[in-house]
Amino acid sequence: MKSVVIHAEGSVRVEERPVPHLQAAGDVLVRVVCSGLCGSDIPRIFAHGAHYYPITLGHEFSGYVEACGEGVTDLHAGDAVACVPLLPCFSCPECEKGFYSLCKQYQFVGSRSDGGNAEYVVVNRANLFRLPAEMAIEDGAFIEPITVGLHAFKLAGGCEGKNVIIVGAGTIGLLAMQCALALGARSVTAVDINDDKLALAKSLGASQAFNSKDLSADEIAARLSENRFDQLVLETAGAPQTVSLAIDIAGPRARVALVGTLHHDLNLSSATFSKILRKELTLFGSWMNYSAPWPGDEWATAARLLSEKKLALKPLIAHVGNSESFAEAVQALNGSPMQGKILLRLP
Repeated sequence: MKSVVIHAEGSVRVEERPVPHLQAAGDVLVRVVCSGLCGSDIPRIFAHGAHYYPITLGHEFSGYVEACGEGVTDLHAGDAVACVPLLPCFSCPECEKGFYSLCKQYQFVGSRSDGGNAEYVVVNRANLFRLPAEMAIEDGAFIEPITVGLHAFKLAGGCEGKNVIIVGAGTIGLLAMQCALALGARSVTAVDINDDKLALAKSLGASQAFNSKDLSADEIAARLSENRFDQLVLETAGAPQTVSLAIDIAGPRARVALVGTLHHDLNLSSATFSKILRKELTLFGSWMNYSAPWPGDEWATAARLLSEKKLALKPLIAHVGNSESFAEAVQALNGSPMQGKILLRLP
């Protein structure tokens, strides 16, 4: 089978590898149809972020069950599935409370074990979510990134009737924005420094879109004045300046979800910190996308929204290609962020 393999920092190759075999009870062999590159994969490829080499990445994938190992009775050959990449231990105190995202003894498909950037992959049954029959198999590769925003919404008590502000109009942000609209948000605002992304956000239903390179935080806050109450702010860009911006533009008693992962130290000015107190803001972290019962209703909601055609995916895709084309597109990033989802499409 063809597999896209990372051999060392910045080395992306397509290789012929043997089809993996079922080895343990609970194993499932999946024929991969579609696999997406995640932003978290970029440091794994270009910044010594892989747990080992060589490794086949890919934790955002969908495909069909090819074969099931001992003990797997609820999936059968031909079933359409999407990857649920986390494999928690299910026995630690966090897992016993259903806080699966917080498990410290977890495994992870496409990071701590080989993933879906190959024609076939073997994963545990717990790592698979059955797709509805009415859903396009390719769309299943988007379920994992969709659930990132949905998990933040769940932690915030939902987004219905709220004024949702998305800081960072990348793939995660634009998917979260569309989910908020579909789930009954009163308004949705996108904030970014890229005019093309903001135009896309508007085309996908954003009530307002602001360029924070052109407008100060105070100016953005002023333009949000009519929707300053009942705010839910999602920071999805993962940069120190966007965290500060999210706090600065938030309205009174807003909830601010910190979703993006920082790779540089965060230093808040005393003025920004004062706003947390004076506006009585609630800041909370949102890590990954799992809840009880496993893997969580975030996954069922994502599948429902996709089945109901509530989310537009095509405008978020920058590249779709076979193994060679996918590897070339990934290599061409050279460590820079994606400007749209890069997808591997297998026959």
